[in-house]
Amino acid sequence: MSSAAEQPDSVDFRYDADLAGRIEEKWQERWQREGTFAAPNPVGELAEVPRGVKAQDLEPVYIMDMFPYPSGKGLHVGHPLGYLASDVYARFNRMLGKNVMHALGYDSFGLPAEQYAVQTGQHPRITTEENIANMRRQLRRLGLGHDDRRTFSTTDPDFIKWTQWIFLQIFNSWYDPEARDGKGGARPIETLVAQFEAGRDTGIGRPWTELSGAEREDVLQQHRLAYVSESPVNWCPGLGTVLANEEVTAEGRSERGNFPVFTRKLKQWNMRITAYADRLDDDLDTVDWPAAVKHMQRNWIGRSTGAVLTFPVRDGLDIEVYTTRPDTLFGATSMVLSPEHPLVEALTAEQWDADVPQKWRGAADTPAEAVAAYQAHAARMTPAERQENPEKTGVFTGTTVVNPANGRELPVFVADYVLMGYGTGAVMGVPAEDKRDWDFAKEFGLPYVRTVQPGPDHDEDAAFTGEGPKINSANAEIDLNGTSVEEAKERMLDWLTAKGLARAATQYRLRDWLFSRQRYWGEPFPIVYDEEGTPIALPDEQLPVDLPEVSDFSPRTFAADDVESDPEPPLGRNQDWVNVTLDLGDGPKTYRRETNTMPNWAGSSWYQLRYADPRNAEQLVDPVNEAYWLGPDETSTSGGADLYVGGVEHAVLHLLYSRFWHKVLYDLGHISSFEPFHKLINQGYIQAFAYTDSRGVYVPADEVEEKTDDAGVTTYWHGSDQVEREYGKMGKSLKNMVTPDQMYSEYGADTFRVYEMSMGPLELSRPWETRAVSGAQRFLQRVWRLVVDERTGQTLITDDPADEETRKLLHATIAGVREDMENFRFNTVVSKLIVLTNHLTKQGTAPREVIEPLTIMLAPLAPHLAEEIWELLGHRETITYQDYPDHDEQYLVPDTVTCVVQVKGKVRDRLEVDPGISAEELERLALASDGAQRTLAGAGVRKVIIRAPKLVNIVPDA
Repeated sequence: MSSAAEQPDSVDFRYDADLAGRIEEKWQERWQREGTFAAPNPVGELAEVPRGVKAQDLEPVYIMDMFPYPSGKGLHVGHPLGYLASDVYARFNRMLGKNVMHALGYDSFGLPAEQYAVQTGQHPRITTEENIANMRRQLRRLGLGHDDRRTFSTTDPDFIKWTQWIFLQIFNSWYDPEARDGKGGARPIETLVAQFEAGRDTGIGRPWTELSGAEREDVLQQHRLAYVSESPVNWCPGLGTVLANEEVTAEGRSERGNFPVFTRKLKQWNMRITAYADRLDDDLDTVDWPAAVKHMQRNWIGRSTGAVLTFPVRDGLDIEVYTTRPDTLFGATSMVLSPEHPLVEALTAEQWDADVPQKWRGAADTPAEAVAAYQAHAARMTPAERQENPEKTGVFTGTTVVNPANGRELPVFVADYVLMGYGTGAVMGVPAEDKRDWDFAKEFGLPYVRTVQPGPDHDEDAAFTGEGPKINSANAEIDLNGTSVEEAKERMLDWLTAKGLARAATQYRLRDWLFSRQRYWGEPFPIVYDEEGTPIALPDEQLPVDLPEVSDFSPRTFAADDVESDPEPPLGRNQDWVNVTLDLGDGPKTYRRETNTMPNWAGSSWYQLRYADPRNAEQLVDPVNEAYWLGPDETSTSGGADLYVGGVEHAVLHLLYSRFWHKVLYDLGHISSFEPFHKLINQGYIQAFAYTDSRGVYVPADEVEEKTDDAGVTTYWHGSDQVEREYGKMGKSLKNMVTPDQMYSEYGADTFRVYEMSMGPLELSRPWETRAVSGAQRFLQRVWRLVVDERTGQTLITDDPADEETRKLLHATIAGVREDMENFRFNTVVSKLIVLTNHLTKQGTAPREVIEPLTIMLAPLAPHLAEEIWELLGHRETITYQDYPDHDEQYLVPDTVTCVVQVKGKVRDRLEVDPGISAEELERLALASDGAQRTLAGAGVRKVIIRAPKLVNIVPDA
C-alpha cells in the first residue's frame, strides 16, 4: 500500500490512535503546504489562491467563530465544540462549490494576562504570545480548515491601528435624527459644526461664534458618539477600575473576580450607544438569531413607552419624572430622588420646618447635613444592595412640590432604592400601585391613595398592581373614574400635555457604554489633551498609538469597600509617554495623553470586518471585499457574516457592542451591511462529573475511583477519602477538565471530532463521557476496514456494482445526510453514516460506487481519515473540493406502501401494495380483503373512493 501515512513495515495496518495520529499530521502538513483552505477575495492581496479559482465565479459563504481568548490553561474538550461544528459546516459548503471564508484569530487583550503580569512581573505580551502558540497547536491538531492567511490577534499593531481608527470615527461623529431620510444615523461631526455656524442653538445660551475653542468642544461633547463625562459609574475598588453595566452581575459584583461594585462620579470615556437603542431593538427582526438571545438583548435595551411629567419647584427649577403610568398621578403622595440626582443640592432646604417628623430628618440638625450623610451611606452600597434591601431608608430634603392633579404638597425625599440608571433618577411615589413605594410610604408614614379598584380578594394592606377601573381620579378639569387604565393613561397625558406639564416619551434601560478602563493591557486611546483639558483626536498618520513600557503593570487596587479611592491607570507611570510634544497643525505643543485604555470588547466589536481584508494597510476593509463577504443579498437584507457560532454568555455584551460599532460604520458609509452577523447559533456546553471532599473542596476528577459494592451501591473515592459526585460545566474551577491533547493521544483527532458531533443536537448541553469516545473510534475503524486489509494494507475496493438493497440505502443516506448537514443536525449525520457502514460491513463488500460517496460524506466530520481513504482510492487531489453526492430519486421510492381500507369511513383492513399500483387493481384488492368482506357481510357496494396508493373507502348500499 502506497500511503496509510507511510507506516513502517513492522507496524500492522489497524486504525488505532498511533496510525490516526500519523495520518492526521500528514494531512495537516499538506493542507498548510498547499494552502488548501485559502479563500480568494475579489480584490487585493488575497485575491490569488493556489487552486486558481476566482472569487467572482463562486458564491461566498462567510463562517465565523466567536473570538477565542488564549488562556494559559489551554483548551479543554468543551472549547472545540463550536469550532468543530463550524468547521464541519464549512467543509460541507466547500463541497457544494462555494467560496468559504473561515478564519480564526485571537482576542488577546484582557484581564487574565494582566493579572498574571501583576503577579509575576512578566510582560503580558509574552504571556499572551505563549498562550496563543499553545492554543494554535491544539487547534491545528483538530484539523480545522481555517484560512491561515487571515489570522490575527487584537494585540497586533496593525489591528490596534484600525481599532483606534474606528474609535476616532465614532469620536468624530454625532447622531443626527434627520440622517438616512429621517431614520436617524451617525454623521461626521463637521456637519454639526456647520449647523452651529449657521445659527443652530448651542444649548448654553450663547451663539457658536462667541464661544472659545474649549467651550465649543464642551458643546460638541454633548453630541459626540464617543465623549468624556463626569457621571455616576460602576467603580470596582477591588479591580482598581470602572466597569460597564454589562460587566456587573445582578448581585452588584464584578463579573471577573466577584468584587463589590459601587456607584461613584468619575470622569470617563463613554459611547453613546443609547442613540442607537431603537435600531438595536428593531433590527433584531432582520437577523436569524435564537429567540432567547433576541429576548435577552431586548430586555437589556429595555424600551418602554410612557411619559415625562414635569413638577415645577420654583424659579424655573423643575423635577422631571418618567413613568409608564401617568394615570396614577392622583395617587402620588411623595417625590423620591436618587442620591446621585443632579438637583439634590438645589432642592435641599437650609432649615427644617418645625413640623417635619424626626423620622424624616435622619438625625441631623439641617437638611444639608442629613442629605450629605445619606449620600455617603448610599455610595457605600452596590446598586443591587440598594434595590434589594428590604429596609427602605431615605431622608427628606426639606422641599415640597405640588401634585398638579390635586394640588397636594408632595415632600421630596432622597432614597437609595431609586437609581440614576433608569428614567430620570426621580420617581413619584404612588404607594397604592407600587410595592417599593408602598414599603417606603409605610416606613415614613406617608399616605396612600388608590387610583385603581383592587379585586375583592386583594389584601388591603398591600399595593395593587393589577388591572381594574379607575377610582379617586378626578378634579374640576378631568374625571378618569370608571375608565380603564389604558384609556386613563391617554386622557391624563393629553390633559398634562395641554398644560405643558408632560410629554410622551420612550425610555430605555440601556445606558451609554462606559468605555474607559484603568488597566495596562488594552488599546491606548488615540487622544491627547491640551492645556485646557480639551480632548483632541490624533491624525490617522499617527496611528497606531502603541502601549508604552511601564515599571508596574498593575492598576492601583484598594480594599474592596474603599469607595472613596481614585483610579490610577498604569500608563500614568510613564511620564515620558504621557507628556508628548506634537505638531497637530498649529505648531509644536505639549499635550497629555489619555492614560486609560479601551475595554477588551473593543477589538471584538469589529473583527468580522478584518477577516475579510486582513492585510489591507490602507483601509479598514476594501469596500469590494466587504460587500462580497458581508453585503446584503436576497437571503439577508441586513448583511453580515452568514454564520456565527459561539456561546450564549455573549448575548448582551459582545453582540450588542459589535452591532453598535457596525451600525456606526454603516451610517458613515464605510460598509454596506448594517448587522455584523446574520445567522447565530449558540452551541451547548460540555458538562462533566465533578467531585467534592468533606470540606466541599473540588478534587481532580481524573483521580477519583468508582467502587460498587455487592449490593450494587456505587461510591466515589479520592485516595482513602469518599467524595461526593455532582454534575456541572467542564472547567478548571471544578477540576474536571479533559484536554483535547488527551483525546489526540488516546484516540486521534478524527475520533474526537466525530464523538463531539455525535453527542446530541448542537444547541444543547451534553455530558462528556470519555469511555463513550471508543464508540466513535469503532465506527471509524469499521470504515477503515471496508477499504483496507489490516493484515496486508491492500485496498479492498471493488468496481463491481452494488446490489439493489445497498444502492437504495446509499441514496437514502445521501438524501438524509445532506438535509441534516444543511440544518446543523450533525449528530444524526453520524447516525446515518453508521447505518450505512454497518450495512456494508455485514455485506462484506466495498463497491466503489458506495465507498466514494460514503467517504465524501464522512470528510467534513473526519477529514484526515477521509483524505487518506480518498488517496487510497486512487485520487490525487484533495477531497476538500469534491462535489457533494446527490441522491437519485428512483432509489428513494419504497418497495411497498400501506393502503388503509375503510368501510363507511372506519378502518377495516390494511394492505401492503406496490407504490405504483393502479386504481383498478387497488379497488380489486380492497374489495377482496378480509376486513372489507367481513364488514360488508354480503351487502352490495354503492361507491368506492380511491386515493391510490394509500386509501380506499368503500360505501356499501344502505
